[in-house]
Amino acid sequence: MIEHLDGAVIPTGFDVPVEPLWRAAHYTGEPGCIAEARAFAAGFLEQLRTEWCADVGRRTEGELLLVVSELVTNADRHSDGPYILELEGTDTSVAVVVYDSSAALPRRFPKDPQRIGRHGLEIVHALAAEIAVERVPVGKRVRAVIGLSGERPTP
Repeated sequence: MIEHLDGAVIPTGFDVPVEPLWRAAHYTGEPGCIAEARAFAAGFLEQLRTEWCADVGRRTEGELLLVVSELVTNADRHSDGPYILELEGTDTSVAVVVYDSSAALPRRFPKDPQRIGRHGLEIVHALAAEIAVERVPVGKRVRAVIGLSGERPTP
């Protein structure tokens, strides 16, 4: 980028990353994995801010970390083995992808304030711009895309 004396920054097109930032981490399901996944995602966001000049506000960061927590918690509880967290992002969005060994697809329950637990997917749907769930040869893949603009998805 070219920086001018008045503080304006004009992108040249040559210094913008070509490929999205991508990172992955493998978790065994041992105690502390969910906290490790959140820390991994926080580090990813910091790198996205630096390399992509992504404008990630504190609220958006908190929402993204909540989505990571919910998806990793589901993988931790419902699979019989390790799971993988992948993060892929640009200056406009971050895709949170979790692979686990369970072929059972997650269920989204109707809203019920009296229900204790099982609100994770409800939360993810409220925060994500798009969600996809699919079976893969070793289990399933859950993908949620979070916009970094701060705009809410429409239900």
